[in-house]
Amino acid sequence: MVPARSFSRQRKYVLRLYISGSTLKSALAVENIKQVCEQHLKNRYDLEVIDVYQQPDVARAEQIVAVPTLIKRLPLPLRRFIGDLSNERNVLRGLDLRKREP
Repeated sequence: MVPARSFSRQRKYVLRLYISGSTLKSALAVENIKQVCEQHLKNRYDLEVIDVYQQPDVARAEQIVAVPTLIKRLPLPLRRFIGDLSNERNVLRGLDLRKREP
């Protein structure tokens, strides 16, 4: 039997980041999530960046009301993060890559 901690390190992450054009916040969110993924999920993630101006139907279908928004589709549970993702500690907790503090 594989320990749960070892299993969690092998899971593939599927992430979607919704941005609005080339704004500073959007660029910062892209940079921040790429850095987190490369440091903590190397070779275990798919990241799709979607510009809500170029693909408004996709954003509408996902009920995106604020940007930037990151959606963690897999592993479950689905989670949403709003903002530029600059608080790495919160992002890691939300992605279940760091233990939650009591």
